[in-house]
Order: sequence, then C-alpha cells, then structure tokens
Amino acid sequence: MKSVSIALHVPQLASQYCEELYRSYKFDFLLSRPRRTRLGDFTVKPGFIPRITVNVNLNPYNFLITYLHEVAHCVVHYKYKGRRKRVAPHGAEWKQEFRTLLQPVLTESIFPEDILMPLMRYAQNPGASTGGDLLLFNAIRRYDDAVLQEGRIALKQLNEGSSFVFQNRTFTRGILRRTRVLCTDKISQRLYTIPAHALVEAC
Repeated sequence: MKSVSIALHVPQLASQYCEELYRSYKFDFLLSRPRRTRLGDFTVKPGFIPRITVNVNLNPYNFLITYLHEVAHCVVHYKYKGRRKRVAPHGAEWKQEFRTLLQPVLTESIFPEDILMPLMRYAQNPGASTGGDLLLFNAIRRYDDAVLQEGRIALKQLNEGSSFVFQNRTFTRGILRRTRVLCTDKISQRLYTIPAHALVEAC
C-alpha cells in the first residue's frame, strides 16, 4: 500500500471535497492492491491515527463512493468513541453519516445519470456494500476498465452445475434464489449464497 493524493482517483469536481474531508477528519489514506473481498476498509488501533484504504483499480465513480463509505466509518468513530453503547458497523449511525457525506456529490456534474439515479435511491438506505444493489452495481461496473473484467463472468450467466472460482475458492453453481445463487464449496461441501451478479472465473 502507498499514500497518494485522493484527487487523482475521483471525478475532478469531487476532488476538493474529498481533500477537505481528509483534512477535517484526520486519517491516513492509502491505496491498496485489488482485493476480491472488499473495495475499501477503515481500521483504527489504540494510539494510532485511523486509516482508510481503497482499492487502486476502482473506476473514479466507484472510488468516490467507496471513499465516502469509509470516511463515514471514520466520522462515526470520532463521534461515538468512548461511549458504552456499541455502534453497529453499518447501523443507523453509519447510514446517517454516509447519507450526509453523499449529498454534496449527488449531482449530474459528478456522476453520469445512469449511476446517479440508482445511487440516489441507494443513499436513502445504504447497505454495507453497493454490491447488494443490483441496479447500482451494474451501473458502476459499466465504467470499469474492460481489461479488469477479462476472463470473468457474472455468476448468473453460468449454467447450474458449472464450476467457478470466487474469492480464491472453487464452487459449484446451484439454483438461483431471487438475487443470490446457492453454491457449494468444492472442498468443504458447505453451501453458500453468492450474489447473482458477482464476477467469477469459470473453470
């Protein structure tokens, strides 16, 4: 991981806002190599400044959303630290802070319309991951570098019984259950539900 200017990775008109948040909430910001299990993260250890990381390979729109998602965790940390009551990672407090942070960038000058519309709906009750919102996920993915998608396919496009690799584990595709697919881990034989639109590597 390495420290970097946030402005280089978000839409130009959002860069000043992102830099202001960095200065206001005092956290270390680092780029991370691509991770299959997360787009970004927020960590804090006693005696250390909080740290935010975002995957280096995200397109500018995904990077901005992920960055604000993690900054919302930082805001919650500073606002509620020291209180006896535990604050849930993606509970009401985080949802409120994330909504607040998103408001200044929910404009057509920053997001293309095909992302802005589902993002505005998502912002009303944001979840732990944009991957859980199929319309938003697909809209964001259209702006990814095609090279990053090479050799990968949406899970829902595989036939039942097909083998695939997801998060470095091999599964067998099962039946579709609304927005998720029931899959079997080939080694443990345990059953898992994986988002139907998740990108996987066919075996």
